[in-house]
Amino acid sequence: MKFYCLSGDPNKPCSILQFKGITFMLDCGLTAQTVLNFLPMPLVPSTRLDSLPGWMPRDFSDSQLERELKECCGRVFVDSTPEFQPPQSRIIDFSSVDVILISNYLCMLALPFVTEETGFKGMVYATEPTMQIGRMFLEELVENIEQTPRASFASRWKEFLHILPQPLSNCHRPRTWKHIYNLTAVKKSLSHIRMVGYNQKLDVYGALTVMAVSSGYCLGSSNWVIDSGYEKIAYVSGSSTLTTHPRPMDQPALKNADVLILTGLTQTPTANPDSMLGELCMTVANTLRLGGNVLLPCYPSGVVYDLFECLSSHLDNSGMSTIPMFFISPVADNSLAYSNIFAEW
Repeated sequence: MKFYCLSGDPNKPCSILQFKGITFMLDCGLTAQTVLNFLPMPLVPSTRLDSLPGWMPRDFSDSQLERELKECCGRVFVDSTPEFQPPQSRIIDFSSVDVILISNYLCMLALPFVTEETGFKGMVYATEPTMQIGRMFLEELVENIEQTPRASFASRWKEFLHILPQPLSNCHRPRTWKHIYNLTAVKKSLSHIRMVGYNQKLDVYGALTVMAVSSGYCLGSSNWVIDSGYEKIAYVSGSSTLTTHPRPMDQPALKNADVLILTGLTQTPTANPDSMLGELCMTVANTLRLGGNVLLPCYPSGVVYDLFECLSSHLDNSGMSTIPMFFISPVADNSLAYSNIFAEW
C-alpha cells in the first residue's frame, strides 16, 4: 500500500491511495487561499480600486510588473483574475487513477481540473446529494468569477517572488496555479460521477469493495470503507457527531479497520460550535437593535441551513421577527429546494 497527499490544505483534502493494484484518489479539494493574493472583483465599478497605485521594488524597473501589482492599505496585491492551486500532479499521472471517492460537496471543487485536463478515464463515486449540491458549488464558483471578467491575466510577477513583499514572496509554486474552469468543463466532469447510496457495496475490478457510510457532516456526506476481504481501510473525511440537519455519523462501520486515514480534523471541543452559534446570534441581535445591518459570508449549503433556523428563532424570541433575512447566491433557490428534497439524508 502507498499513500500520497496532494493538497497543502488539510481541510480541502486530495490524496492518492494505491492498494491491491488499484489507484484511488480520495477527494478533490480545492484550496481558495491563493485568492487572497489578488485584488477583489467588485460587481460594480470601483474608482477606489481603479485608482490604486502600482507597486515596484526599490531600485527596480519593469513596466509590466508595475501594471500587475497594486498597493492597498500597506499590502501588495496582484491585479488579475484570481487563480487557484489544483492538486499536485507531479507525484502521479492522474490518467492512471482508477477511482475517485468524493466525501462531500466541499471536497470536489478541483474535480474538473482532474477529469478534464489529465486524460482521466476512471470512475467517480459520490452520493446523490453530494453530486447535486456539489454541482451548485461548482456553478456558483464559476459564475462569481465570470461575472466580473478582467481584461488581462498577470503572470510576470511569478518570476520575481524573491524581491516581492510578504505574503506574495511566500506563495507556493504559483506557476502551477490555474484560472478557474468553465461551465462546460463542470458539466463534463459531473458526467463521470456514479451516484451511490449509504452502505451500498461497490465492486472495484473484482479486487476490492468500497462502501460509503454517513459522516454526519452535511447532506450526503460520507466516509469510505475499502475492503479486500482480508484488510479493511477506513477513510474519514469531514465528520461530525453533533445533532444537526444531516443523518448521524455511522461510527460502527469504521470499527476494526486495519488502516484509518483521517483528514478534515477540527479543534472541537476546544472550539465548541454550540457556544459559537449562540454568541453569533447575540451579536446579530445587538447589531440590529443599534440600527445596523449584518452580512454573513457563507457557503450556499451546509451550515447556512442551521444559521437560518437558529437566527430566525433567536430574532423571534428577541421581538425582531419582522426583520427580513436574504439568501444571496446565484444558486440560492436550488440550494433551498435540494435541502428539502434531501432531508432524509
